Amino acid sequence: MVKVAVVYHSETGNTRSMAELIAGAAGETAEVSIMSVDELDEKALEEAHAVAFGTPTYLGQMSWQMKKCLDTLPVSMAGKLGAAFASAGYFGGGSETAEVTVAKALMCRGMMVYSGGVGGGHPVTHFGAVSINKPEDSDAERCAKLGRAVATKAGELFG
Repeated sequence: MVKVAVVYHSETGNTRSMAELIAGAAGETAEVSIMSVDELDEKALEEAHAVAFGTPTYLGQMSWQMKKCLDTLPVSMAGKLGAAFASAGYFGGGSETAEVTVAKALMCRGMMVYSGGVGGGHPVTHFGAVSINKPEDSDAERCAKLGRAVATKAGELFG
């Protein structure tokens, strides 16, 4: 069975809620591990075929905690499928640019970055799932869509 890990940093619980929605949807077809940047499960990361990384948006970028996590990951991510998701406090708060900073770090780590894009219709996940505050309604749907898309693509690539 394909394995997906979801790694997040969250101060308010909003990004954690996104991670839970993504993990729940990915878990429909994959074995899923979910963890915060403070409690990385090295074995789960090593065994994962795909890893989604989530961050709150700080000044249009990932949090320093997520940056530190990505800079110091204890296992190789090369060849794995990667995805990004981000929460923000308000519309136009920079969540898309935060996702791009995560995606660039994933590519530097040798990951293939995937979001599902406009595939599968609405709501779209251009760079990944985004949420304004706690994910509800279309923001929650975006999270579920990303989780399903990552698990499906991982299955196609590694299953």
